[in-house]
Amino acid sequence: MQTAIFGGGCFWCIDAAFRRLKGVQSVLSGYSGGHLDNPTYQDICTGLSGHAEVVKIEFDEKVISYSTLLQIFFELHDPTQLNRQGNDVGTQYRSVIFYLDDVQKLASLKMLASQQALFADKIVTELSPATLFNSAETYHQDYYRDNPNQPYCSIMIGPKLAKFSANYATLLAQ
Repeated sequence: MQTAIFGGGCFWCIDAAFRRLKGVQSVLSGYSGGHLDNPTYQDICTGLSGHAEVVKIEFDEKVISYSTLLQIFFELHDPTQLNRQGNDVGTQYRSVIFYLDDVQKLASLKMLASQQALFADKIVTELSPATLFNSAETYHQDYYRDNPNQPYCSIMIGPKLAKFSANYATLLAQ
């Protein structure tokens, strides 16, 4: 198993998409990149902890590659928005890739360069070495599955997942 850690705005959105992919064994919403030990959601929401909302993805590299996960990551959010995604504003919603080794760093740099050609605005995705990952509270895990009718989920996540599912139908787990 391999691990990938990405932050692309609210973790509920990207968590829901990555869980649907063949080869993804687990997705854990959490916090990374900050200076507090064991931060809580309340700490993160202040924007002062330095943490980003992220997902930690455990995946089988024989089924889905890190590069494919990176491509999907870039399609799930707008990497040109600094410290925000839509109405979610703050450093905790920044676009970030936390790489675990030099292979991931090089793959990420390559993907950043290829993605920049697709955007008129500059990509602001942060590329940083992985730091301590802290799991988010239980109620954040697989939030969309448990709360599909919650307004944020039905307005923001539902349409994003429909588009994602159409674009990546061949990669979806049954």
